[in-house]
Amino acid sequence: MTFVLSIFAGRLIQLQGLDSKVYAAEAAKQRVQGEKLTARRGSITDAAGHELALTREAREIYVDPSEVKPAMRDQMATFLAAELGQPKQDIAAKLAVPGSRYQKLASAVEPSVAERIMQQAPKLKLEGLGTRSRYVRDYPGGDLAGTLLGFVGDDGNGLSGLESTYDTLLAGRDGEQIIETGRAGQRIPMTRSTVKAPVEGRDVRLTIDRDIQWAAQQAIAEEVKATGARTGSVIVMDARDGRVYAMANAPELDLNDWRRTSPEDWVNRAVTDVFEPGSTNKVITAAAALEAGALRPDTAMRVPDNIRCADQVLRDSHPHPVERLTFSGVVATSSNVGTIMAAQKIGDQRLYEMMRRFGFGAKPGSGLYREEGGLLPDWRNWSGSQRCTIAYGQGVSVTALQTASVYQTIANGGVRVTPTIVAGTTDERGALTPAAPAARTRVISERTARDVAGMLEAAVGAEGTGNLAAIDGYRVAGKTGTAMRYDAECQGYCGYTSTFVGFAPADAPRLVVLAVVQDPRKAHYGGEVAAPVFKKVMTFALKSQKIPPTATRPSASVPIRTGR
Repeated sequence: MTFVLSIFAGRLIQLQGLDSKVYAAEAAKQRVQGEKLTARRGSITDAAGHELALTREAREIYVDPSEVKPAMRDQMATFLAAELGQPKQDIAAKLAVPGSRYQKLASAVEPSVAERIMQQAPKLKLEGLGTRSRYVRDYPGGDLAGTLLGFVGDDGNGLSGLESTYDTLLAGRDGEQIIETGRAGQRIPMTRSTVKAPVEGRDVRLTIDRDIQWAAQQAIAEEVKATGARTGSVIVMDARDGRVYAMANAPELDLNDWRRTSPEDWVNRAVTDVFEPGSTNKVITAAAALEAGALRPDTAMRVPDNIRCADQVLRDSHPHPVERLTFSGVVATSSNVGTIMAAQKIGDQRLYEMMRRFGFGAKPGSGLYREEGGLLPDWRNWSGSQRCTIAYGQGVSVTALQTASVYQTIANGGVRVTPTIVAGTTDERGALTPAAPAARTRVISERTARDVAGMLEAAVGAEGTGNLAAIDGYRVAGKTGTAMRYDAECQGYCGYTSTFVGFAPADAPRLVVLAVVQDPRKAHYGGEVAAPVFKKVMTFALKSQKIPPTATRPSASVPIRTGR
C-alpha cells in the first residue's frame, strides 16, 4: 500500500507541481474564448446627407447537427424552411451532415425573424439552433450610383468603387471580447471577461446629388437601349469648383445583387474606360491656336473637304466644295480639315503641350477606384498622319472624366479645378470634416476661354453639329464628337464612340454635362446619339439646381461663314 500510495503521490507532485503550468495553459485554451466584436461600417451619403450605402443589424442562424435528433430533422427542416424562405431539402441536407458541429443556415436574417425562431424552437423541442449578431451592407437605391459606390464582400471589406477606396476609413477597427466557457459553450459565472470595444467606421459624404444621378442614369440607359449600344456614361459637374453631381453608367450595377452581374460591369466606366475623343478634342486645338495668336475666331479660312498628311488623304465627314468659313465656323461645323489647318499653324510641340496642360496623359486626380489617365504619345514620336489626326481627336485616348474636365476648364475662364467626388468625412464625434479644397490651375487665358466658349455656343446653333443639344430659354455651349472605336474582338476600328459635352448657361457657366455612348448600332454621330442625352440631363440639372436663364443674347457673335 505504501508503494502504491507513493506512486500516486509522485504523480500528483508531477501534475500539480512540475507540470502544473503546462496543464493550466491547456485548460485555459479550452476555457478561454476570444470573440471578434465587429465594428459598424460607416455610411456613404449624397451631398444632402441621404444614405446611399448603410449598415444595418442582422442575425446569422446556425445549427449544430450533432445535437439534432434524427427523428426531429424533418420537423426542424419544415419549420426553418418556412421561416427562412429556403428550400426544405437544402436545410435538411445541412441538418444531416455527419460529424459536423456547425452549419450556417442563413447569414443576414432580420433580428425580429431570428428572435421568433429562437422563441419557437424550445416549444417545438428543436435543439442545436443558435444565432449570432452581425452587420450587413444595404444600398437603398439599388443600382443608384452602383459602379461609383462599389460593394463589400462577405468579410465586410470593400471590393470595388468608393467602398474599396475608402475601406479603411469606412470599416473602423474591430474589437474583441475574451470570456471563459464550459464544455457546452455556456459562459462560466464569476470568471474573467476582457472587452476591447470596437471603433465604428466613419461616414463619407459625396458631392453627388441623388436626384441628378437618377436622371442621368435614366437618360443614358434609355439611349443605350434605343441605339443598341454597348455602354454609355454621363457626368455632371459644377463648372466653378469641379464638384461632381452625377456619374452614371449604363449598364449600371445593382449593389444588392452584384454577384449576378459579370465582373466586367463592376467598374466605373466613366473613369476606367479609355477611348479616342474625336471632335470634342478640337477645342484644345482651337485653344492652342488662339493662345498662340495664330488665329482669331473671325479669321477667314478656305476649307476643302480633304487634305494630304504624309502618305494619307484625310477627309471631312461628308464631301463638300471649298467652304469659306471663319475659324469659329470650323469648330461649329466640326471640320476635320479646318482643324488640321489650324494645328499646322502652331506646330506639334505646342499642340502637345496644350493637351498636357488640359490634363491629357495623366489621371484627373479624383482619386476614384481604378482611375485611368489615357494615352498621349510624346509629340516627337508622332507619325506623319498622327500630326494631323491628333488635332481632331484620333490617335490619343482619354476617359469621360478627362473630357468633362477639359470643358470645365473652358467654362471656368481657363482655370482647371481637380474633379471632386468626396465633400468630406465625419470625425470620431460624428462632425463633418470638409475635404481639402481642390487644386486650381490656370491652363489658358480668360480671353481665350471666352473666345472658345463663343465658338462652342455657335456649335449648338442652327448651323452647328450640336443643334439637338439646344435648350429653350438657355444659352448653351458644347461640342459633338464622333470617333472610330478600336475593338479588340475585330482587331481594328469596327465601331464608333459618340459624344457630346458642353455647359450652360453659356455666358455664365454653372454646369458641365458630358454624355458618351460606345458602339451605337442604329446611328453613330455624336449630334444624333449623345446630344439628346445631354439636353435631357442638363435640362433636369438646371431645374434641380434652380439655375435660371441669364436672359441675355449672344453679343455680336462671329459668323460661321464669310463671303471673302
